[in-house]
Amino acid sequence: MKTTSSQHPQRLAILGSTGSVGANTLDVAARHPQDIEVVGLSAFRRMEELAAQCVRFKPRWAVVPDAAAAAKLKALLPPSASALKVLIGPEGLCELAAHPEVDSVMASIVGAAGLAPCLAAAQAGKRLLLANKEALVVGGALFIDAVKAGGATLLPIDSEHSAIFQCLPQDRNAWPEFIDHIVLTASGGPFRQADPAGFHAITPAQAVAHPNWVMGRKISVDSATMMNKALEVIEARWLFDLAPEDIRVVIHPQSIIHSMVVCKDSSVLAQLGTPDMRVPIAYGLSFPRRIESGASRLDFMSVASLTFEVPDSARFPGLKLAYDVLSAPQGSSVVLNAANEVAVEAFLDGRVSFPAIHQINLGTLDALAGRFAAPVSLGDLLELDARARSQAAALALQGQSA
Repeated sequence: MKTTSSQHPQRLAILGSTGSVGANTLDVAARHPQDIEVVGLSAFRRMEELAAQCVRFKPRWAVVPDAAAAAKLKALLPPSASALKVLIGPEGLCELAAHPEVDSVMASIVGAAGLAPCLAAAQAGKRLLLANKEALVVGGALFIDAVKAGGATLLPIDSEHSAIFQCLPQDRNAWPEFIDHIVLTASGGPFRQADPAGFHAITPAQAVAHPNWVMGRKISVDSATMMNKALEVIEARWLFDLAPEDIRVVIHPQSIIHSMVVCKDSSVLAQLGTPDMRVPIAYGLSFPRRIESGASRLDFMSVASLTFEVPDSARFPGLKLAYDVLSAPQGSSVVLNAANEVAVEAFLDGRVSFPAIHQINLGTLDALAGRFAAPVSLGDLLELDARARSQAAALALQGQSA
C-alpha cells in the first residue's frame, strides 16, 4: 500500500457515495476531518445527492455515468464548486480509483459494475475498502492476484467479513494454523419465519423491509433470499483462503454477533456490536487503529437473548448455490452473480415473483454449465457476465409471461 504522507490526511475516494455504505462512509469521514480528506465521489443516478455531497465535502473529482449526468451535476453545483473535475463512465471510475493523489478507495458500487475500478485500485496499490462483494465473487483469483501484484491493502467492509478479519492475527501467514473454520451469521431477513407456501405473494416493499439493517434495495432483497449470504460464502473463500467446507452459516436473528472464528484449539472468537455499518467502515479507514464511528454502544443489559438457527433450505434454497459454484468450474460464480442481479431487478420491477429469483439463478447455472472456458482476464469475466445476464433475462421474460 502507498502510505499516507505525514503532510496530509488520508485522501479518500468513495465509489458509490450516494448509496447506504457511501453515505455512512461520509458520516465517519466527517467525524475525523483532520485525518480523512474526501477527494473523490461517484454516483450513478442520484445527481442531486451527489451535488449536495460535493458542496459539503469539496472533493477534487466526481464520477458520473455519462455526459448528460455530467451536465446535470454541473448545473446543480454553485459557482464555488467550479474547480471540481467531473469524470465520466467506467473509465472515469478507474481513473479515480488508481489516481496517484488517492490513498484509499471505498468500493461500494453494487454489483459487477464495481469490478473494474476495484481491479484498478488493487493494481495501483491502494488501501482498498471492499464493500462490493461482487468484486471477489466475480473476480476471484484474478482479483486476489491483482491485490498481491499491486501491493494493495485489502480490507473487508461487509460486516461479516470485517468481523472475521477483526478476530484474526494481523499476520496473514498465521491464519492457516489459527483457523479451524469460520461461521458467518445471518439475520434471516424479513421472511425467516414465513411459510414458503406464501412466497409467491411477497411484494418488493415487503422484501426490502429488513428487520435490523438499513441497506439498499438490491442488497435488502438478497438478504431476504439469503443470496447475500451465498455471495458472502464465496467472498470469504477468497478473502481468507478457505475451503468451502470451512465456511459455515448460522442464522442469528438479533444481528449482535457479526461473525465468528472457531480456532484450532476450539476457542471461538466473535466480534459483537450494534448493527451499524459505520463500525466496519471506521475500522477499515483507521486499520490497524480504531476511531470513533458514531455507532451506539452495545448495551448487554438490554439484550434479552442471543439465539441461533440452522438455515431452512425450503425458505433459503439459494444458499446452497454458493457451495455448488465453488465446487464447479471456475467462472461459475460469475454466472450466479450475474443471474441474481438480473433476477432481483426483475423482481423489484414487478416482472417476476419472489420465488422466481431462485429459479432464474438455478436455470441460468444449468443452461451455461459446461459451456464456457475458465476466465483468465477481465475481458473473459465481462464476456461471461454478459452471457449469463442474457440467459437470465430470457428466463425472467419466460417467468413474466408464465
